Amino acid sequence: MPVALLSVSDKTGLENLARGLVNLGWELLASGGTAQMLCQVGLPVRDVADWTGFPEVLGGRVKTLHPAIHAGLLARDTAADRAELERLGLRPIDLVACNLYPFARTVAREGVSLDEAVEQIDIGGVTLLRAAAKNFARVTVLVDAEDYATVLGELSEQGSVAMETRCRLAYKAFAHTAAYDEAIRTFLERKGFTGPESLFPRHLTLHLEQALLLRYGENPHQQAALYRFPGIEGPLGGRLLQGKPLSYNNLLDLEAAWRVVQEYERPALAIIKHTNPCGLACAPTLAEAFAPALVGDPVSAFGSILGANRAFDEATAQQLADLFVEAIVAPAFTPEAREVLARRPNLRLLEIPTGQTSPWSWEMRSVRGGVLLQEPDTISEGDEGWRVVTRRAPEAAEWAGLRFAWKAVGHVKSNAIVLARADGENAALVGVGAGQMSRVDAVRMAAWKAGDRASGAVLASDAFFPFPDGVETAAQAGVTAVIQPGGSRRDGVVIAAADRLGLAMVFTGRRHFRH
Repeated sequence: MPVALLSVSDKTGLENLARGLVNLGWELLASGGTAQMLCQVGLPVRDVADWTGFPEVLGGRVKTLHPAIHAGLLARDTAADRAELERLGLRPIDLVACNLYPFARTVAREGVSLDEAVEQIDIGGVTLLRAAAKNFARVTVLVDAEDYATVLGELSEQGSVAMETRCRLAYKAFAHTAAYDEAIRTFLERKGFTGPESLFPRHLTLHLEQALLLRYGENPHQQAALYRFPGIEGPLGGRLLQGKPLSYNNLLDLEAAWRVVQEYERPALAIIKHTNPCGLACAPTLAEAFAPALVGDPVSAFGSILGANRAFDEATAQQLADLFVEAIVAPAFTPEAREVLARRPNLRLLEIPTGQTSPWSWEMRSVRGGVLLQEPDTISEGDEGWRVVTRRAPEAAEWAGLRFAWKAVGHVKSNAIVLARADGENAALVGVGAGQMSRVDAVRMAAWKAGDRASGAVLASDAFFPFPDGVETAAQAGVTAVIQPGGSRRDGVVIAAADRLGLAMVFTGRRHFRH
């Protein structure tokens, strides 16, 4: 009678697999929670402790680490190995289904302690997988519930699992354990286990899982796929609730939308086009933020991506009217909003829980022959280190607009200029100049987008003004206050121009390029 050892942390699909094996005449072997679950559903199962003649010890830390288990897995289909097992009173094990303690998911939780993380480092499971995968010539190893049906089907139709399938599953098992070890290494590195040598590792190893094969990349002639870190569930760590499959460009824009709205404590709604916010507003409610965000650039809003930092509710959904939107990302969608948005079956809704942390603490971009790694750009929560450099200080409404605009400009492609207005609890972008080769052209574009709304607006620049022309162009459009990093050799000339034109100007001392 063939033997299957089942030892899974994630029990998805386990009952169907186990029942199918029993129906095919297999003996089940399991331990701990897996054995308990199989007993509860009425399946015959032999406990590992009974098989080995040795009890679980150390609170379950040692269950399957025993020669009776590993000899049964590693025995080859040879006369010598079969004879040795028989002499020792041992039996071969023909199939292993095992997935590991959820280490990556555990360390992705905010505030997880080192002790909690260490307890989720699987030892026995990794050993089972490596032993079974090494002996793929005889043993079938399963780490993914999606493969259960394939294996059961082959066993039912031909009485055995094809060598090609066993090879593929062994590869998958080794990839699974490699990714698991890398998640542990990355976590321990973040905890300072490597010492204070460098912020960046000397050797960088990435183990990513293919999450989605995409229809194409940025353009239809380019193939593309989405890969994710172990422990991250769904695209961008979220859940696609409805709509067409996500595209390469959708994912980039959704990431941009999610990032920018997370900057604000108040309800915020962003309208993203080509990774830039063409509209962005804060208000007492999400629904109240929609209209001022849309007014920011209603032409560019066609075919856009929306991002929200509050649950997307019915009142906000109703305001979409006939606006064509590709996708919406939010921490939640109310049932009433889902009902309204279901009328647009192609509209993609991505729900990303708030408070979720990423196991990856750097930003990475590919370049010819390698990759660039950097810390993520963070925008200061307050105005510590900011200084007024002009004779006139900003008034209260200008300060509110400058703080709002400064958080926004760091999410616009450089050279970046944004114009904004604030009134009480409300603030909104009124013009954006993105990705221009000269800063004065970015000012001209933002002012042109704003039109009459530039009069009385404030301006944020992601980097210093190298010449006074940008400030002069802003003043001509009606801008009254400016926030910028400062640091140019011509700061004095720029400040003098602001004083001459009656503008208030604030230096932050920190640049926010986004190339």
